[in-house]
Amino acid sequence: MPYATYEHQGRRHVGRVSGDQLIPLDGLTELGRDTPTEALAAATELPGQAVSVDDVYLCPVVPRPDKIICVGLNYLTHVGETGRDLPDYPVMFTKFASSLIGPRDDILLPAESSQVDYEAELAVVIGRAGRRIPREQAAEHILGYTVANDVTMRDYQYKTHQWLQGKTWDHSTPLGPYLVTPEEADVSAAGIRTILNGRKLQDSDTSRLIFDLPTLIATVSEFTTVLPGDVILTGTPGGVGYRRDPQVFLHDGDEITVEVDGIGSLTNKVRREA
Repeated sequence: MPYATYEHQGRRHVGRVSGDQLIPLDGLTELGRDTPTEALAAATELPGQAVSVDDVYLCPVVPRPDKIICVGLNYLTHVGETGRDLPDYPVMFTKFASSLIGPRDDILLPAESSQVDYEAELAVVIGRAGRRIPREQAAEHILGYTVANDVTMRDYQYKTHQWLQGKTWDHSTPLGPYLVTPEEADVSAAGIRTILNGRKLQDSDTSRLIFDLPTLIATVSEFTTVLPGDVILTGTPGGVGYRRDPQVFLHDGDEITVEVDGIGSLTNKVRREA
């Protein structure tokens, strides 16, 4: 079942998505560390307090994850367009929770960067804590899936050999709109794409991941304990703006959509930061 974290009349809730309605779950205020798989499944619904999706603010699906682990160079087409060698171990970096924005929020272009790029990604949310998780048990630790746009300031990313300064700007990364549970989704070969102002710029599917989801969970949990609410961004396919000729970057007034089939889509306006 899909779930959302939302705000209504000044209060934050977790709700089950039912058509265009959100049915709040008693006692839950946001998806995250306090909503492991068992807690979410056992929560009592309050159908008498259902609200329309159009009448609420949709938060990032997980507003305050303990960790956001991102994977780079995880599609063959993206490795190819960068001219890099095929990795034999996942390329990883982190984001901060402060980088997340809601699925309907504007993407803000900072004054300091002139090379703001897009990256369509499938995101995995952890539902059960674990350390050194065997690959064959990784699925037991997944709470669900959502969609992310790993907005990247390329001119800052490549200032050093580390990518942190280009990847974790405040209020830059849409995450949502909903969390879709594994029982409701097949992500073995889900289509993934980016559409900028009506022009399709990325188009692939998750069967083309170099390191699949069980491998990523096993790899991450080898060196750190994954916790409920942790988010893993699984990488972007080829077609990013920085590698195009001519290059394509986000500009004030753009509208960008990221879609993952069976999981959802994000559509955000792009605005110059005041």
